[in-house]
Amino acid sequence: MSRLAIVSIEEAMAKTASGKRAKIIHEYLGYIRQLESGQAGMLSATEGESAIAIRRRLNQAAKAAGVELTIKRSGDDVYFWSTARRRGRPRKARM
Repeated sequence: MSRLAIVSIEEAMAKTASGKRAKIIHEYLGYIRQLESGQAGMLSATEGESAIAIRRRLNQAAKAAGVELTIKRSGDDVYFWSTARRRGRPRKARM
């Protein structure tokens, strides 16, 4: 008889990615997980790679991990950090 296990969509996406894509996602997940609170990462584009590709891969890895990232580019460098989610009601505007 089969056993059912409930997993998150992010975990399912990360585990079922295949081939080169899976390897890249796991590599970028490692970069994201190395960051501690209050830290930012910087990835520099190497030959045969573009800052746009790095940004896209970071977005894919963050989505697979269920993490919100802020990603900014400066030339061939890509900076990224975890975005803290605000909870509760928004503040009232002061007049």
